[in-house]
Amino acid sequence: MDVVRSIQALNEQVKAYKQQGKAIGFVPTMGFLHDGHQRLMKKAREQNDIVIVSIFVNPLQFGPNEDYDRYPRDEERDKKVAESENVNLLFLPTVEDMYPNDSSINLQVVSRNEVLCGKRRPGHFDGVVTVLTKLFHLTQPTRCYFGLKDAQQVAVVDSLIHDFNFPIEIVPVSTVREADGLAKSSRNVYLSEQERAEAPSLYQSLEAGRKLVIDGERNPVTIVKGVERFIQSHTHGKIDYVELLSYPDLKPVDYIDGQVILAIAVFFEHARLIDNVIFQREGSKTDVTLGG
Repeated sequence: MDVVRSIQALNEQVKAYKQQGKAIGFVPTMGFLHDGHQRLMKKAREQNDIVIVSIFVNPLQFGPNEDYDRYPRDEERDKKVAESENVNLLFLPTVEDMYPNDSSINLQVVSRNEVLCGKRRPGHFDGVVTVLTKLFHLTQPTRCYFGLKDAQQVAVVDSLIHDFNFPIEIVPVSTVREADGLAKSSRNVYLSEQERAEAPSLYQSLEAGRKLVIDGERNPVTIVKGVERFIQSHTHGKIDYVELLSYPDLKPVDYIDGQVILAIAVFFEHARLIDNVIFQREGSKTDVTLGG
């Protein structure tokens, strides 16, 4: 595995891959790699000749009161994880590499960001699309891989790729979970022992909501209230949001009649956890369809 830190070195490697006609799978991450990231790498390995992974904690997507400075980092461990997944190239830029000067052009997300985390984290997805635009140009991937745990990010990236005509296929990958159902996340290390014991109830609440749909409920308000009651009765966490929306358009619906997302965010003392389920009108889980 090649470890590359400079943009110039990355450009040289990517140019060589392209000259050889290699298909490139790209997995952008913020590091502290876990099983969820590994699933993305495995999928990229299956579908491409070359796998590039980037590790960059992007300051543009963190708000002033968020956890940029204390976001978990472990470069040496991350290198071992990437190597174990047969990654060809690991890109480890610094903030100075990615943003050497004040930008003269700002990207702003104007759709699919006014709900869920985007509504509560102004500017977050502007930072996401800015860094991804740079990374897409640098890595020139055939396919890019994103976990559906952050399904709003997948929807926004889907728009980015189609709006700016990137010749890239986005591959959404299902959420990786612990044995008790908790979605894998780098932020899970912040949970206390009691919070960790309660946290699986988040996924259970989503499944309880989906069960209502399977049983015939089509009113989003009823489903959302059922999920809220479940969380409140099974955890000490503070609900940030529970929303049911069309997917990937992320629009409010009055009646479930197509692919939808049921998503939650819950504050614990030192961690804000998100999770979701995406399903069809009758409640079944199938391959997620993106709309561009």
